[in-house]
Amino acid sequence: MPTIDVYNINREKVSEIALDDTVFGADVKEHLLYAVVRYQMAKKRQGTHKVKTRSEVSGGGRKPWRQKGTGRARQGSIRSPIWRGGGVVFGPTPRDHSFKLNKKVRAAALRSALSRRVAEGAIVVLDKFEIDVPRTRTVADFMKRFDLSDALFVIPERDERFTKSARNIPTVTVLPTEGLNVYDVLQRRNLVLTKGALEAVTQRLAR
Repeated sequence: MPTIDVYNINREKVSEIALDDTVFGADVKEHLLYAVVRYQMAKKRQGTHKVKTRSEVSGGGRKPWRQKGTGRARQGSIRSPIWRGGGVVFGPTPRDHSFKLNKKVRAAALRSALSRRVAEGAIVVLDKFEIDVPRTRTVADFMKRFDLSDALFVIPERDERFTKSARNIPTVTVLPTEGLNVYDVLQRRNLVLTKGALEAVTQRLAR
């Protein structure tokens, strides 16, 4: 098992920790990354797009002109799709865009994403990162100290103070371990985990 240095928030090495090969040393499978990102993006779609059909457009209750004898083509309603202001044929209607993807596939893709960050040397492990008072500067100073332009912070559990401290920095995302996902790992160039979060992720994904 490869080992990685553990730092405190002042970038001082405090210990080392072994990484599980099955989680952080897996083969990077691009097709799984693509499939899971597509799955996540589809789930985010609202699917509320809607147009009116001829039965939903107001008006058109009276026949525009009599059936025969006018020399014009017969018409039943001014709300027919061939009329201006009429209904739309085969337009979008509200629907669910999500689709099923097996848990094993999602887990394998997450292992691939984490392994890619380790291979790139874009992972930082902290002994802890506790914030007493929400301040954006606390996170900004940390980013500067570790030379990070953007990062995904993974913490053991939800922390409102941490979230508030980072939410005004557009290049920072904060997630608890149960919310760790492929899209956010790939969206950020760097991955920052506390020691507790690393252990929780390993326990969740180890085979």
